[in-house]
Amino acid sequence: MNGRNLRLLKIILFLFFLNSFSLLFYFFSHSKTLHANNDNNNNNPNQHISLTLNNQTQTKQFKFTYSKPWPILPSYLPWLETQNPPRLRSCEAYFGNGFTRRVDLWAPRGPRSGWFRCWFSGTLRSSVCEGGALRMVPEKVRVSRGGERLEEVMGRSEGEELPEFEDGAFEINGGDEEREEKKKLVSEEVLNEIVPRGDVWKHTMRGLVGSALVVPARDFECQEWIEEPTLLVTRFEYANLFHTVTDWYSSYVASRVTGLPNRPHLVFVDGHCAASLEETWQALFSSLRYAKNFTGPVCFRHVVLAPLGYETALFKGLSEAINCQGTSAPDLWQNPDDRKTARLSEFGEMIRAAFRFPVNRQRIERPLTGYNVLFVRREDYLAHPRHGGKIESRLSNEEEVFNSLKGWAAIHTDCKINLVNGLFAHMSMKEQVRAIQDAHVIIGAHGAGLTHIVSALPKTVVLEIISSLFRRPHFQLIAQWKGLEYHAINLDGSVANPQVVIQELSSIMRGLGC
Repeated sequence: MNGRNLRLLKIILFLFFLNSFSLLFYFFSHSKTLHANNDNNNNNPNQHISLTLNNQTQTKQFKFTYSKPWPILPSYLPWLETQNPPRLRSCEAYFGNGFTRRVDLWAPRGPRSGWFRCWFSGTLRSSVCEGGALRMVPEKVRVSRGGERLEEVMGRSEGEELPEFEDGAFEINGGDEEREEKKKLVSEEVLNEIVPRGDVWKHTMRGLVGSALVVPARDFECQEWIEEPTLLVTRFEYANLFHTVTDWYSSYVASRVTGLPNRPHLVFVDGHCAASLEETWQALFSSLRYAKNFTGPVCFRHVVLAPLGYETALFKGLSEAINCQGTSAPDLWQNPDDRKTARLSEFGEMIRAAFRFPVNRQRIERPLTGYNVLFVRREDYLAHPRHGGKIESRLSNEEEVFNSLKGWAAIHTDCKINLVNGLFAHMSMKEQVRAIQDAHVIIGAHGAGLTHIVSALPKTVVLEIISSLFRRPHFQLIAQWKGLEYHAINLDGSVANPQVVIQELSSIMRGLGC
C-alpha cells in the first residue's frame, strides 16, 4: 500500500472512530442522567435531561416509530465540544455549534415534570430550544391545514399559512409540585434575550415559545404521545430552494447541537401546501407531519425547536461579512483555524447520504466517459398559491446560450464533454442531487437552483451568469464557504454573448486538464 492510500485509510478510520465515540458519549451521558432522575436527583441545573423523563405518563396509544440513524459522513466533526467554545463570529460560531449560552426556562421538578431550555448564539443572535413533556394543542394554533395539493388552495393568502399561537398552544408539564393553575413559561424580557425579533417581520419561533404555559401535572392530559425526538419547524418561503436550504441547514444544526442520537421526526407548524421540496425533507429526517394533522392534544417526550432559516449564516451572509473559507475536515482537525469551515461540506454529504448516494467520493477524478457540464436551467412552473407560473427571467437568451454550448461540446476535440440539460423543474429532488454530484462544472444564470452546489463534490467548478439586475452574492458565498472554484460572467443587461460563455467555459475545462 503506497503512502497516499495509507494516509487516506488512516483518515477514514479516524472519522469512523470519531463518529462512534460521539454516539457512545451521548448514550453514556444519557445513561447517567436516567439514573439521576430515578434517584430524584433533579437539583443539578447542568445535567443533561433524559429523553424518557415521564415513564408514568406513557399511554396505550404509544407506537414505536422507526428513527433513521445518522450516516457516517467523511466531513463530520464533533458538535458537542464544551471545553473550548468557539470564538464569537468565528466560522464555527457561524456554521457550527455557536449555541453555547444555556438558558433554563423550566427545570424538572419531580419525576413527572417537564423541562425547557434554549441554547443562545451571540453570533447568529438566535436560539435552538428544546424541552421534554411538552404538549401541543392544535386547536390553539391558528393556521391552515397544510400539506394540501397546490391546485386545491390556489389564491390562498400567505397570512393563512403562517401560524398564530394562542396562549396555551404549547404547554409544559409543571409536575406534581406545581400548584398554580397556569403560568407563562417565559417573560417578554427573557424572550427578547433568547429569541429576539430581529429583522423578521413575523417571528414564528418567538410566537411559539411565547405562547407556552406551565401547567400542573393534574391538567396535563394527552391524546397521543410521541416518544421519539421531534423537530418543530416553521417555514416561510417554502417553495424557493435557497430559502428551503436555509431551513434544512437550521434543522440539521438544531439536531446536532442538541445531540440527538438519531435523525428526529419532523412536524411542520406552518400551513403551507405540499411542494416538491418535501422529498428532501422526508429523506433527511425520520418522518414528516403537519401540526394540523393531529386531531387533539399531542405530547412530545423530547422536542427541539429549529431557528428560522433567516437566522442561519447562509442568509445572514447576504447582509454581513462572513469571511470564512471552506476546507476539508481532516485539514481542520490537523490544522485548527477559526477562519475556515467544513460544515457546509458535511451538510452537503448529509443531503447526498439521505438519498443514499455514496459520500466517500471526495473528488471527481479524470473521467473515462467524459466531463459532465451541468447547465442549470430556469423554467416556468407553478410554485405556490400566489404564483402565476411565470418565473422572472435572469438570462433572456438562455436557450440560445445552451444550444451554442451544445454545438461547442459536440465538436470539442481535446476531450469528451457531456453537456447536461438541467431542467430541474421537471426532475425529482433525488435526480437533481444526482446531477449535481456527478457534475465537474455547474453553470447557470443566477437563480435558486444553483443553491444545489451545497451538495457538490470538492473540485467541482461553478460558473454563474449574472444579470445586471440580480447581482447578489448567494452562490459566490456558498462556493467560498464550501471551498469550490467559482467564476462569474457579469452581464450589462440580461442577454449573454454565447461566445463569451464558451470562452470562459473553455478556460475552465483547460484548468481541469481537458
